[in-house]
Amino acid sequence: NFCDVVGIFCLFSVAAALDFKYHHTEELEAYLKGVHAAYPSLTHLHSIGRSVEGRDLWVLVLGRFPTHHKIGIPEFKYVANMHGDETVGREILLHLIDFLVTSYRRDPVITRLLNNTRIHIMPTMNPDGFEATKVPDCYYTRGRYNKNGEDLNRNFPDAFENNNASIQPETQAVMNWIKNETFVLSANLHGGALVASYTFDNVTGSLKGYSRSPDDDVFIHLAKTYSFNHASMYKGMGCDSRQTFPEGITNGYSWYQLEGGMQDYNYVWGQCFEITLELSCCKYPLADQLEKFWRDNKAALIEYIKQVHLGVKGQVTDRNGNPIPNAIVEAKGRPHVCPYRTNEHGEYFLLLLPGTYVINATVPGFKSMLKTVEIPDNTGNFSALKQDFSFSEVSIRSRAASCPKTPLYQDLERASAATKPTLHILVLMTVMLVIFK
Repeated sequence: NFCDVVGIFCLFSVAAALDFKYHHTEELEAYLKGVHAAYPSLTHLHSIGRSVEGRDLWVLVLGRFPTHHKIGIPEFKYVANMHGDETVGREILLHLIDFLVTSYRRDPVITRLLNNTRIHIMPTMNPDGFEATKVPDCYYTRGRYNKNGEDLNRNFPDAFENNNASIQPETQAVMNWIKNETFVLSANLHGGALVASYTFDNVTGSLKGYSRSPDDDVFIHLAKTYSFNHASMYKGMGCDSRQTFPEGITNGYSWYQLEGGMQDYNYVWGQCFEITLELSCCKYPLADQLEKFWRDNKAALIEYIKQVHLGVKGQVTDRNGNPIPNAIVEAKGRPHVCPYRTNEHGEYFLLLLPGTYVINATVPGFKSMLKTVEIPDNTGNFSALKQDFSFSEVSIRSRAASCPKTPLYQDLERASAATKPTLHILVLMTVMLVIFK
């Protein structure tokens, strides 16, 4: 390989090509292709689909085995620019790619990270929206939406209510991508605020101002990992005096309710923990600020990826040692409404904070198997705790039904409690009037 022979030249040519400016479609594609050409054994470049206007949705995969999933190695992803006018994430992901490939075999931490993690980076989910945003602007522009005028972060199936939005090509591409990979951890990068926001974004039957997931403690840890490794997010100042975020984090619903968001979809249907990172008060800042944004986020981006190695992982096999796909594996006391299942290799990954847990493996039609595990903090070792399950009486491949795409959190309270908070007050006033009459 030419680049292996004259590695210094190739490193220089790729690095030199990436300056701190906005990269439009052709430049972005050329850069990604250049990185892949310079590091063919460390990277894999592919398009997961096309936008409404036919632009490729490029993903660069980095790792020791970039072309395919390897048993025991978790899958991680970053997605940016799903709102076309929120542009900082798009550029810092290009600089993250540059940093990872040039640090491999030079920096021991990055080398171990890439040897033990498969990292997928999608710099833009909405290339049409980015191209439609002609002038950098701190506030909202039409480029937020895709070419069909749809907000991609309101376009996913919702776990709480029927989302009637028609699924866009960009959304469908991401849904297929999630289905085809075993993603464990993810973040999507936005702009317009400075905060790490976590699941749930929507709510059922709760007026407490907080929509708690079964893994709320893990989500808080993930959000804080980012905010405390960021130059200033952890200070919680927000972008103006009216909006403050203690420790730089927020529950999505506590901030504002949204339906059809990508992070809830990842968690409920993709078995992937995702948080939303708001990286800049200004949605589309001037290019001369990009270098500072990269410096502010660099450590946080790397620390966050390491969290994919939290918790426990393993394989579920039958009596002949064959993998059992679709076996349910969950930590006791943390049931997911769409149970987390093993992939085609019989593998599972559960993100859990250090502590003692009972892991329950179930092959439909057979007795569950329980194992108590003591989970250490293994992120520094780049490997979650390994715990396998072998079902000696099973010699069949399990085929469980996939989760329904209709809302899973159906309860009667929701319609009255979550969407019409005034109804309670009206009922109460009516009752009081009757009593006093």
